[in-house]
Formats: sequence, C-alpha cells, structure tokens
Amino acid sequence: MNRIDRLSAILIQLQGKKIVKAAEIADRFNISLRTVYRDVKALQEAGVPVGAEAGTGYYLVEGYHLPPVMFSREEAAALLTGEKLMTHLSDHSNRKQFSNAMQKIKAVLRGSEKDFLESLEDNIAIVSRRPPVADEFPNRFMSDIQHSLGKQLVLQLDYFAYHNDTLTQREVEPIGIVFMSGSWHLIAWCRLRKGYRDFRMDRIKGLILTGTTYDKTQRISLKEYMDKYGETDTPRLSIKIKVSQAAARRIGDNKFFYGFTEERVIGECIEMSFLFPCLFAFGRWLLTWGNNVEILSPVELTTQMKLLVLELKEYYL
Repeated sequence: MNRIDRLSAILIQLQGKKIVKAAEIADRFNISLRTVYRDVKALQEAGVPVGAEAGTGYYLVEGYHLPPVMFSREEAAALLTGEKLMTHLSDHSNRKQFSNAMQKIKAVLRGSEKDFLESLEDNIAIVSRRPPVADEFPNRFMSDIQHSLGKQLVLQLDYFAYHNDTLTQREVEPIGIVFMSGSWHLIAWCRLRKGYRDFRMDRIKGLILTGTTYDKTQRISLKEYMDKYGETDTPRLSIKIKVSQAAARRIGDNKFFYGFTEERVIGECIEMSFLFPCLFAFGRWLLTWGNNVEILSPVELTTQMKLLVLELKEYYL
C-alpha cells in the first residue's frame, strides 16, 4: 500500500472509532510507531482535525466527517459475501438491519461496481445445515441484545431449556454474544441462578428490555468468560452412535439440537459424533429411535439407556 492510500485508510479508521491507539494503526498496516506518528502529523498538516490524548490515542474532532466512501470492487464483493452469510448466520432482526445497510452501501457504489455485484449475486451461495427454528421461538432478538450490551440494560427472558423441557423467566445482565456450534449464544449473569449462564438465542421465546441498568465493571468480560469456561460452563460429553443410512435420513435435522458435530459413512451405516452435556436427556432422545441406534461410546450412555428402558418397563408392566 502506498502512502496516499495508507493515509486515507488511517483517516477512515479514525472515523470508525472514538479513540484509536497508535499501536492499533501500526498493527493494521504493519508499520512502526514512528511511521504512525509521521502519518498522523501529515494528516494534521493537510487540515484534518486529528486530536491526541497522551497515553490514550488519536481521535477526530467532533463534527468532522469524511465524504461518502467509495468502495473498491474487491471490498464490494466482500460485503456481498457478508450479506449472504448474514441470511444464514444471524437472526431476523440483524438480517433486516444488514439488508438496510447494504442498500445504503450500494447507493454510493460506482456504476461499474453495481453491475459487478449484480453479476456476482447469483454466483454466491451459502449452504447451511442449521436446524429450522420452531415457530414459537421468534429468533429476532439480536438487535435488542446488542442494544442492551451497548447501554448496559438488564434483559428479561422467557427461556426454554431443552435438557429438561422447562420454560423459565430470567432477569440477566449480558456480557456478550458468541457464535458457536452453529448457533448464537447470549452469555450473561443470571440473577435467578446467581451465576454466569449460556443462553442459546434461538431458544428465547420472549425478551423485554427492562430499562434497568447494571454495572458491567462488576462482571467479567466476554474474553474472561471464554478463557475460563470455553464454549460453555457445562462440560460437554463426547458421544458416538451408529445408525443405518435410512435411520440417519429419518433423524434429519433433529441431530443438531443434540450437539451434532460430524458424521462418516462406514459400510451401510453412518457413524455420528455429538458433544452434549446431559446423558439423561440424550438417552431420552435415543429412545425415540428404538433399536435403530447402536451406542459406540461412552459406556455410561449404555448404562443410562438400560435405566431408562427399565423405568419404562416398570411403568407399563
């Protein structure tokens, strides 16, 4: 990147954030701090009102804005790919907001870039194996959750837990959102349980922004949570089963609700792998498939299945 392009990119970076540290600029463009200082000074001498706070970083004086940004063809293509991903990897609220943003972006593109995007539109596809969301779960709360994170507002959730088939109402203090295992998760301090909890956002039946604020300094950061608990605060057990190909087709998307991770063909059968925290709940699901399933591991799951079958036998006989 030549210096003129770099100065323009630094200016865009400054406009995108309240305070930008010199180290952030240096890391982004792979330049030294001394070069950063020279570039910022060049912007100031060109009349750009860049302010500086010792030990903090650089900022643009309030009220200064760049003219509409012109995107390169490669940048426009990347944004189009992002839009395609959003249709599959986000919820209804964020899809709508991203679509609105893309319309504004397309409005400032040059004619040749607009033609390029139109020709590219039908040649990018995202194939998702995510299970469909049931009608009773709206899956449209991400925008509200993002608002609560930015304003430190307590959320009231109606949350359905699949492992025990219960719907509970919780007041939570959000610390972040994470995409993992094919779903978005809200990580929050639960006032009911007095601890940090992982809420799958497609299992939220209702959500209210309470208007009550909380002190985020009293809670750990999202990074600290992930470092401490990994993907979840409940350990997930590795499970392997073997089913016929016909049974695998009947199981279909149900497997995604039970931590499905991968599968491989072995002769006439399919070996499926799962990560799931509760053998009891997983065993109850396996009961619905009768003798079409062979448990490969762990042994504890086989023991759990025997107990469940014995319980049913005693109930009906």
